[in-house]
Amino acid sequence: MTDLKILGIDTSGKVASVAVSDGGVLLWEQSVYTKLTHSQVIMPMVRRAMEDTGIGFDELNCVAVANGPGSYTGLRIGIGAVKGLCMGAPMLKCAGVSTLKALAYNCCAFEGRIIAVMRARPGIVYAAEFDAEDGKITRASPDRVCAEEELFGDYKCVRPIMLVGDWAGEVRKTYFDGRNGVRKAEFTELLQRAGSLCLAVESEPELICGPEELEVSYLQATKAEKDKAHS
Repeated sequence: MTDLKILGIDTSGKVASVAVSDGGVLLWEQSVYTKLTHSQVIMPMVRRAMEDTGIGFDELNCVAVANGPGSYTGLRIGIGAVKGLCMGAPMLKCAGVSTLKALAYNCCAFEGRIIAVMRARPGIVYAAEFDAEDGKITRASPDRVCAEEELFGDYKCVRPIMLVGDWAGEVRKTYFDGRNGVRKAEFTELLQRAGSLCLAVESEPELICGPEELEVSYLQATKAEKDKAHS
């Protein structure tokens, strides 16, 4: 662990989430499952977080943001907000964290295999596998977009499994019903949390970069790209 002051912002899914951590201590976190667009709620949440903690932007070491996969619009909003903050504070660094890796950090107290899974479209998921041991998260597969059946149809349970993400419940019911050693994360850990972005960067400071290096990882073509390809 390092000693960093981190602002976390997650707009990759239906939850808008902001957190502030200092040296591995979570000072502030708010997550809202909202019907409003993230562009309407995320910056007021950021301002409230900074005011409540008394930390200035010039004191932050890093702004961590979920950089995908996830909602195209949501990801653009989050990445845009972070780049804007860094433009206003030129010394401020940022960190793009895989949405799936951050979900795995929700369950870092678990011992076994964590599978982060999010619905991409009918029958298709974003997914990645991680090993959790002694509070440490180690990647076991790359982030990917694939058919549910391709990943889970004949999945061998060699270790206890924790499913996390917005499609975890459906995967548990469809592919692991009645099988021992497979759990779905509790609702407090199931969806994106900005505090887990802070934890990921605290654990992996090599994720920190300059704003010019921050990019979105969609994993699949955007609607505009698909429309262009078929025009």
